[in-house]
Amino acid sequence: MNRLVITPKTKIFDLLESYPFLEETLIAQAPQFTKLRNPLLRKTIGKVTTLSQAAAVGGLNVEEMVNALRKEAGQSNLSGFDHTNSDYITQKPSWFNKRKVTHTIDVRDMLHEGEQPVHEVLSSVKKLKKKEILGIIAPFLPAPLIDKAIGLGYQYWINEISEEEIYIYFKK
Repeated sequence: MNRLVITPKTKIFDLLESYPFLEETLIAQAPQFTKLRNPLLRKTIGKVTTLSQAAAVGGLNVEEMVNALRKEAGQSNLSGFDHTNSDYITQKPSWFNKRKVTHTIDVRDMLHEGEQPVHEVLSSVKKLKKKEILGIIAPFLPAPLIDKAIGLGYQYWINEISEEEIYIYFKK
């Protein structure tokens, strides 16, 4: 049987489809990963989130996390990982002004319904005018969304209110 090779770029959904027994190994590494037990979140977020992004969400070293999963799956260790985008901006930037937040999208209900909010959020981000700020409310760090916005040249700030309530602000 041809098995998935586990790397930092492996999507969570693909990992758990190929190796269902790795769910507990993944969850044991960070409490935030217990959300993967929700089939809707697994199908939506899991399909776009890489292990590298998940490590950032869990505050884990990507190399250690991936190698722990590889060991359980009977694969040898990897080394020489690309650690880009593993540290996100969580300190309030000078450009942030609450009065300049022109629109806020709460993606929690969308995710609960099994919808993927990435397209709606990116569409709103692209409509931002100079000095306008878009706010996003999420139940966890949406690393793939943040990485996409960074790739498009937008600034951001992550304000974690609690483990279940995270605000992400985007600016042109």
